[in-house]
Amino acid sequence: MAKVRLTKNELKKQKDDLKRFTRYLPTLELKKKQLLQEIHRIQREIDHIGSEYKRVEEETMRWVGVFAEETDVKEYIKIKDIRIGSENIAGIDIPVFEDLTFEDVEVDFFNTPVWIDRGIDVCKEQVKRSIEKEIAEKQDAILREELRTTIQRIKLFEEVKIPEARENIRVIQIFLGDQQTAEVVRGKIAKTKILKKKLAGMTV
Repeated sequence: MAKVRLTKNELKKQKDDLKRFTRYLPTLELKKKQLLQEIHRIQREIDHIGSEYKRVEEETMRWVGVFAEETDVKEYIKIKDIRIGSENIAGIDIPVFEDLTFEDVEVDFFNTPVWIDRGIDVCKEQVKRSIEKEIAEKQDAILREELRTTIQRIKLFEEVKIPEARENIRVIQIFLGDQQTAEVVRGKIAKTKILKKKLAGMTV
């Protein structure tokens, strides 16, 4: 702990600091709560997207045998645009998936299997889910880092700043109290000396 100046100005500063710290701490606690809630929500979303991806994949495997034909569905899946917005959570901006569009690719229905339409739709759905999951994971990473920083700040205030300010106030108040007592004592001694001098002058 840095050495504190034992003055009235420093006492005022320490009291102001203590007020600021104790006022700011509940704000940090609220932020921590909001971040935790949002992280849990995003984690549920990630789990849901993952489950849907797996479900569709398993359903597709029932008829995917036809993919043995020499047709590459991927050549019909071309992303045109991914729109990503931004949302503010507890003072932090995170990316938000808004929309995904694909290029219109013509399909030659005379030279492609009958399942090609369904195959293209399934692949597009899975691509969209993959992107949604990737963005949700970025949200999670950003908020977890902010949560880590917020928890560090809370500990700093609870374990260092607030106790330090209180101790500084205590030390300064004791010192100033002792100083005041010493001044009173010195004043009384000075008065006594003056009185003695006066009395001595009167007896001469």
